[in-house]
Amino acid sequence: MKHSFLFLLLFSFSLVQAQETYLLNGVIKDAGNNETLNGVNLFFPSLSTGTVSNDYGFYSIRLPEGEHQIFITYLGYQTISQKITISENTTLNWSLNQASEDLEEVVIIEDVERLNISRPQMSVNSLEISTIQKLPVVFGEVDIVRSLLLLPGVSNAGEASSGFNVRGGAADQNLILLDEATIFNASHLFGLFSVFNPDAIKNLKLYKGGIPADYGGRVSSVLDIYQKDGNSRNFEANGGIGLISSRLLLQGPIQKEKSSFLIGGRSSYAHLFLKLTDNENSAYFYDLNTKLSFRLDQRNTLLFSGYFGRDVFRISDSFDNTYGNAVFNLRWNHLLKDNIFSNLSLIYSDYYYGLTLDFVGFNWNSGIKNMNIKYDIDHHINRNLSLDYGVHNTYYEFNPGEIEPSSPTSGINASKLIKKYAFENAFYISAEQRLTKDLTAEYGLRYSSFLRLGQEELNLYTDDNPVVYNERFGIYEKAIPTGRKSLDREKVEKAFSNLEPRLALAYSFNENASVKASYNRMTQYLHLITNTSSPTPLDVWAPSGQYIEPQSLDQVAAGYYQNIKEELYSLEVEGFIKFLKNRIDYIDGANLIANNAIEQVILPGEARAYGLEVLLKKNKGDFTGWLAYTLSRSEQKTPGRTSAEPGINNSQWYNTPYDKTHDLSVTGTYDLNDRWSLNSNFIFQTGLPTTYPTGQYRFENLTIPVYSPRNSDRLPSYHRLDLSATYERPINKKSYVSSWTFGLYNVYSRKNAASMNFRRNDDTGVNEAVRLSIFGIVPAVTYNFKF
Repeated sequence: MKHSFLFLLLFSFSLVQAQETYLLNGVIKDAGNNETLNGVNLFFPSLSTGTVSNDYGFYSIRLPEGEHQIFITYLGYQTISQKITISENTTLNWSLNQASEDLEEVVIIEDVERLNISRPQMSVNSLEISTIQKLPVVFGEVDIVRSLLLLPGVSNAGEASSGFNVRGGAADQNLILLDEATIFNASHLFGLFSVFNPDAIKNLKLYKGGIPADYGGRVSSVLDIYQKDGNSRNFEANGGIGLISSRLLLQGPIQKEKSSFLIGGRSSYAHLFLKLTDNENSAYFYDLNTKLSFRLDQRNTLLFSGYFGRDVFRISDSFDNTYGNAVFNLRWNHLLKDNIFSNLSLIYSDYYYGLTLDFVGFNWNSGIKNMNIKYDIDHHINRNLSLDYGVHNTYYEFNPGEIEPSSPTSGINASKLIKKYAFENAFYISAEQRLTKDLTAEYGLRYSSFLRLGQEELNLYTDDNPVVYNERFGIYEKAIPTGRKSLDREKVEKAFSNLEPRLALAYSFNENASVKASYNRMTQYLHLITNTSSPTPLDVWAPSGQYIEPQSLDQVAAGYYQNIKEELYSLEVEGFIKFLKNRIDYIDGANLIANNAIEQVILPGEARAYGLEVLLKKNKGDFTGWLAYTLSRSEQKTPGRTSAEPGINNSQWYNTPYDKTHDLSVTGTYDLNDRWSLNSNFIFQTGLPTTYPTGQYRFENLTIPVYSPRNSDRLPSYHRLDLSATYERPINKKSYVSSWTFGLYNVYSRKNAASMNFRRNDDTGVNEAVRLSIFGIVPAVTYNFKF
């Protein structure tokens, strides 16, 4: 395969332009605030070719000499249609006006969206922030992650659960990036809300398959989110006041047209009302977004961005829980040549979890830190070929936990779990090439390595087996260490390396329809130590090492895509199948909290997922929206290591905790007039897998339940309807705009089951099932403003 890849790459470089060509490049920005725009389509109908602006608004393309018609399109913005003349290398920067502004309508005589049909990138979903802000949500709190759940192939483990699941993958298998920095826990208040302030977000993309080679480190998906750069032309403020939280974002120029700042804050305050009733308990969150942007000259831009967030959960004076993320990124965008764009980033990410139990007398601290340096290059060879390549290096420090006495009178002795350290490195190269008029390919290779560094103490076991099977009792048990070893941090305890090929193809039948297919292999060297279907703040990340192998995924996807009735509608149908190796599961009775030898309670297994996704969208008119449906299966198997061992579930396949056979969501927005818009969501999902008791027996005056095979039962089906109405009232069109959003979450108050518990009824003496529901009907009102 290496030889085929190199041959194709060399063949690509050998293409020589048949006629004189010149380079056209530039940066595309928002005309109102000078914000760079990524993913903007530039199309040349006469040449049947085009390009797309990168994450920093830069574009580059080679064109033959002469006059050409260019169409520049971006969702939510006015289309530019203009003739340009190319006789030499040319730089043209473009400013797009938002479609809501009163400008002369541009008449489009060509299908400017055909580029999306013909590009090989597939299995990608993106939502505009303006769309997300209109969707009905619980408590009226605009939430980026929960909006993603309305897309095909995306689900979660239920209401008030953190994280999200993509195509049958676990929540820890999603790479979540905010301005290129890794977010390890993306939830506030244990899953009620996400950490992303929508006012500060410029754009987002969710990659479910066909993942480009510049992404790695996770095996399920990539959620790539970028913050706004800040308005370098005018001062601007916007925010909102809701039932649970309020937010405020300020941005403006430091030096007009050259530099800008952005700072935004958000905080919940529901806990303040508890104090009015002399209730000393509280639960709240706050976060801060910031960004500085400096345009040094035409070829150099410096950006600094940061995020800091904390959740606080307190019960009287006896229990105090604090957790959250802190990330920073210093970036240098540099135009090496007119067709070579580079980005150098220095990134720091820190996830912290702290717990104080005064009634016990100790403080608990844990977390994970990483420092990352990455260098990426976009290289536009010619109008048929572009390359992306770069190198990423990440250093990890894992703190599984440390205990300190909380007071001088505490009877707790200070102790620390053993810290772990690792390096993750990667080099990648990727090409997007137009092979024929109708066939386009994106192919690449990522080489990743992971170096588990030395630590203070490492257990040794007989035959390197930290888990043993007790045949007498038919259970797995912890192995007794035969010794211990210690290595300096500078030395490598265990090394892994993997080749991760990527390939995507697109064949266009015509300008409105195409088929695409993709394959990607990905490797994940980090494991989230949790035995719940939804991650919790207390969960601990562990690196691969001597007793934990990295996860490895192979995914194949294929789909059909069509624009219908001049893009009034669009249809996407995709099928996928995934195979995963080294997915860990836990032996019965596993203790995961404060475990200094986690290898003693886990077993390696495999997983698979397959399904069909349908997304039908209405893109234009007073009524817009989409229907998303997913039919899928997600399973796991943890076989015994020998024929004498039963493994988990007798080595048979069992449903993962987040498997959902049917997942349907219907989303609609209707603009009544220029003031009122109505929005709705309807969701139906198959109930989550669970394990019910099937009987019981008595042993020495104890009642022992007997359970069905693992995850062979299901909770009742989940469904709900949400409604909202938004009233926009421009008080002063040039300086102040405000809006009110009124919402009802779960309109018919469906008591969806978060879990089912079984108990003995004290009155009748009969066993009964009790359904736990999180939400009934929830009204909401939010006031938003901008000036």
